[in-house]
Amino acid sequence: MTSTPSVYQRPKRRGFSLLELLAVVTIMGIIAAIVVPRLTYSTTTAKQNGELQYRADLNNAIEKYYFDKSVFPPDLDTLYTDGYYPTPIPNNPVTNVPFVLDPASNRVKI
Repeated sequence: MTSTPSVYQRPKRRGFSLLELLAVVTIMGIIAAIVVPRLTYSTTTAKQNGELQYRADLNNAIEKYYFDKSVFPPDLDTLYTDGYYPTPIPNNPVTNVPFVLDPASNRVKI
């Protein structure tokens, strides 16, 4: 004897229900709302710290140049060409403009 399927049996479903998808999308939205601001804050902070470090390194190279030659460098590129700074002079990571030597103070401008 073969049994016939009951009227009350549900067929096997495939996939996800709308409620399950809504729950997953809501959870992902909450996670994104927490993570994204932290990533942008971290990027901004890293760029600001990089700017401070570059300025400190450049000012240190200016002082070394002055101690060796008893005159301040005419521009920042001289630090690289004379071997006082190991790489070409970088741009400011925050504003993406080149660092500038202030002729009045003989320091890198803020």
